[in-house]
Amino acid sequence: MLPCAAIAGQTSAEQRNSAMSGEEPIRLGAPGFTAAPSVEKALRQRRSVREYSGKPLTLEELSQLLWAAQGVTGRGGERTAPSAGALYPLQLYLAVGDAPPLKPGVYAYRPADHALERIGEGDRRTRLADAALGQACVGAGAVVIVFAANYGRTTRKYGERGIRYVDMEAGHAAQNVYLEAASLRLGTVVVGAFDDDRIKGVLQLPKEERPLSLMPVGRLR
Repeated sequence: MLPCAAIAGQTSAEQRNSAMSGEEPIRLGAPGFTAAPSVEKALRQRRSVREYSGKPLTLEELSQLLWAAQGVTGRGGERTAPSAGALYPLQLYLAVGDAPPLKPGVYAYRPADHALERIGEGDRRTRLADAALGQACVGAGAVVIVFAANYGRTTRKYGERGIRYVDMEAGHAAQNVYLEAASLRLGTVVVGAFDDDRIKGVLQLPKEERPLSLMPVGRLR
């Protein structure tokens, strides 16, 4: 079990990247809570899927996936995945290729506002796939959800042990994406084999953030 801590008054933990000049954050619609599959059925259906139909995703589907990963669920800032000390070191990015009305580019997810901020232009999926040792699935999804973390946010409190806590948190959040994808009849897979520096360069991540995993998401064939 992760260490517990009071979260009253906890400030938003997401890294504040600079949005594209003059662009307003893209507010995502409120997530739905009435999906038909039960948790047990989603668990049974969950698979790692590396081949997709090539059809686009909708903004509503992205809203559900991102909320499942790191959405806020309580007035104190609690999220869908547990976090040691409620420090929330994870930062989610969305590399969009085919998800209208979003323009192709890189977006930072802001849990507190359930919103996206575009921080980079252009489709980065092929470059991400190249940085992921040529794994075709990374470039084949309509989008790629990128998990990154600021380890210092947690290790400042828990020391070296905090590294383990951050990795545990990323695993919880990724499983949430898997289950939400199963509920939406979408395919995804966790990709952990990649060149860290190249991924940081493709996404222009802040120096204090480290990429942890990539999750391409696409429609099932």
